[in-house]
Parts: sequence; structure tokens; C-alpha cells
Amino acid sequence: MEPTTDNTPTYRKSSRRSFFVSASAASLVGPMSLLSLQLAAPMSSSLTKEQRDRMTPSEIIEELKKGNQRFRSGKMTSRDYMKEQRSTASGQYPAAVVLGCIDSRVPAEIVFDVGIGDTFNARVAGNVANDDLLGSMEFACAVAGAKVVLVLGHTACGAIKGAIDDVVLGNLTGLLARIKPAIPATKFEGDKSSKNPAYVDAVAKTNVELTLDSIRRRSPVLADLEKKGTIKITGAMYDLATGTAEFNQ
Repeated sequence: MEPTTDNTPTYRKSSRRSFFVSASAASLVGPMSLLSLQLAAPMSSSLTKEQRDRMTPSEIIEELKKGNQRFRSGKMTSRDYMKEQRSTASGQYPAAVVLGCIDSRVPAEIVFDVGIGDTFNARVAGNVANDDLLGSMEFACAVAGAKVVLVLGHTACGAIKGAIDDVVLGNLTGLLARIKPAIPATKFEGDKSSKNPAYVDAVAKTNVELTLDSIRRRSPVLADLEKKGTIKITGAMYDLATGTAEFNQ
């Protein structure tokens, strides 16, 4: 991975609405509400450095929320993926890095309605942070300029169930060990088993919170960027039944 150049054209006309670009375009005409950002006219087919850099971490989080709402309502952006591919071939300027689970039902790019070049996406069972993923997130933020670190957990997570059941299977055993601290840390009244969906989801939510703590504790680079206000580190839980991503903030 190498830092990219700044030679991406600032604007390209397109028939589709790019949610990140719409937000950044609104900033060109001065301070505006988040509602106004959502109503901005369609702009370029991929996020440019100038557009990304004009957005605040909070604005990026709000745009992710709006993208999830579009996904749930069935009103997703009409995309020309080949146009996005061409516009990002010479450089990429993602606004966020998403650490999610490998579950096939939770593709971050789709559930947040983002296009090619809008987000970095890292996936591992149970959305836990190991050294390699921490390094990847440090690259995304400290080198490439992403402004949000989002840990995305989800309901009915098989990795959470495996940790609860103390599954032993090859290298999966060590991965599940990273999830297990969430089990005693979860306050729950009722049947504490993998067969209780409510308990599984409660542990999954705790796991997101512990992963956020781990990122801040184990990555001084990311923790320092957050203290300076350069980035925001936050979490969300995705509901497989409703398609809703509920953010910590």
C-alpha cells in the first residue's frame, strides 16, 4: 500500500448521487445543516481529496447513517461502477475505514450505500482488532487521510456464538479467544447461551465496545488522532432482520 497522488479531477458530472460527494459539495457554499448536505446536487462519480478533506468526522458519520437509511428504504444511489473504477484508478481518498465481520450478510459498502473509493473495508470474523488490522487502520487514517474508524458488529453473529460455546477448531480457536472477554463483561439477565438470540446480540454489542477500547489502547497513533479531533472512532450494530445500523453516537 502506498499513499496516492492528488491528480484526481475535482469534479466529474454524473447522473448518480454520491452521498459523500454531496456532503462535501455543500460545504463549498458555506456552513449548512446536515439536512442541506443531503439535498446537495449530484457531483462527481468518486470522492476526491479536496471533497473528503472538507468533511468533518461527524459529517462523515452522518452520511453513513443516511446511506444506511437509503439502503433500508430501497432508494439506493444509482451507480456506474465502471465510472467509479476509472475515476479512482489514479488515486483513492476514502473518508472512513470500516472494521466489520466476514458475515456475507453484512457488506459495508452495500448497507451504507457507498461506492468504489468511498471507504476502506476490513473484515474478520467477530470484527476484532489484531495487530495487522490495527496497522491497516493506521495506514487508512494517518497516511491515507480517512477520518472515521467504524467497528461494525451485527446480530446473530456466528463468531460470537462460537466464543460462547468455547469452540475449538484450528486457527479459529485463537480468533475466538479475542472475543471471549466480551462474555463476562456483558451484563444480561436470562439464559446465557448461544441459543438465546438476545444474549448473543448483547455479547456482540459488548464485543464492539471492547474492540473500540482495544483500538484506542493498542494504537497510540489512532488514539492521538482522535484526541486531536482529526478522526472519530465509533461503533455500530447492524440488525440482520431490519437492515438498520445503530450507531454508538
